[in-house]
Amino acid sequence: MAVSPAAVIGGGPAGLMAAEALLAGGVAVDLYDAMPSVGRKFLLAGKGGLNITHAEDEESFLSRYGARRPQFEPLLKTFGAAQLRDWVHGLGIETFTGTSQRVFPKGMKAAPLLRAWLQRLRAAGLRIHVRHRWTGWSEDGALRFATPQGEKTVRPRCTVLAPGGGSWARLGSDGAWVPLLEARGVAVAPLRPANCGFEVAWSAHFHERFAGQPVKAVTASFSDAAGISHRRRGELLVSEYGIEGSLVYALSAPLRDTIADRGNAILMLDLLPDHDAARVLREVSHPRGSRSLASHLQGRLGLKGVKIALLREVLPAADMHDPAKLAATIKALPLKLTAPRPLDEAISSAGGLPFEALDEHLMLKRMPGVFCAGEMLDWEAPTGGYLLTACFASGRAAGSGAARWSAGQQ
Repeated sequence: MAVSPAAVIGGGPAGLMAAEALLAGGVAVDLYDAMPSVGRKFLLAGKGGLNITHAEDEESFLSRYGARRPQFEPLLKTFGAAQLRDWVHGLGIETFTGTSQRVFPKGMKAAPLLRAWLQRLRAAGLRIHVRHRWTGWSEDGALRFATPQGEKTVRPRCTVLAPGGGSWARLGSDGAWVPLLEARGVAVAPLRPANCGFEVAWSAHFHERFAGQPVKAVTASFSDAAGISHRRRGELLVSEYGIEGSLVYALSAPLRDTIADRGNAILMLDLLPDHDAARVLREVSHPRGSRSLASHLQGRLGLKGVKIALLREVLPAADMHDPAKLAATIKALPLKLTAPRPLDEAISSAGGLPFEALDEHLMLKRMPGVFCAGEMLDWEAPTGGYLLTACFASGRAAGSGAARWSAGQQ
């Protein structure tokens, strides 16, 4: 049986940051990951541009964590957006802030940052073991791993668990840790999709013609099961199965919960949020002469393409020629969402290990010496850098807590 002062399970941002904090505390670290290389979800998430964090004011930033703000606020006060950005600069990676206040590395990609980070960690003594799938604990409390060479057991002084949530299983974030903790008497909230798309029963013609097209400059609103109104402006993407995109992800938590309660959710789209209802009715009612309705709507209101197709999708043909009904639908087009997309397609997951099972240093109360971090914890936040920032912050907190624990056990 191998002996290790500290073991970190999971090679994503939370696990790597926990390893860094342990090393900084003078603790030798072995990091284990089930995949052939570490940081796979991190690399794929940054393929189109790595959104590291967000530059909005602290109060707005903290509000993105909803019901879990009380747990994340102390972590983010210690290592939040500003500290994370400074940390990235310390790796020799420059950053910039986009027009949406999202922060990116200057080269946009995740790979240079990960390479620089791993180089620094290895230089500090980190030992990385890939193709080591954690399978729980032995009867005498040792960590068990399935490896290409057979089962391996390790008895560390302390452990940080950071195996990810339940989305993107092909990259290692498969939720396989849930029954391992439950077998030790630790309650885990069911994993659910977060920052996900939703299903809409499109007609065959609509999804064949418009799947993949963006719907820009719209406002989405709805009332959830508790009667709370939600409203957000942005853009969404039509998919073959329904809708997705940043606007949808920002509302995904209350939409998901409303569908679970009611069986569906009605999302209202204002296709012309910069035009008031009176103006839309006036322009729609304007005589169009020999022009087609599509030409009339484009000429008077700038509506075209997928937005007109959405109107035809929800309105009977006769109502398309009723100015009052058409104008009302332009300002409040109802989309019936019937289900969130499966967990494995989601950007992130909700549910997981409740904070109530942890102490203030993110150590499991039932399992002294075992710390937890990252997406395995029961929280969710929208895209925009909030997910990554919280993973880094919780990893740092868990690693620091584990370092203190290790020092106390010597």
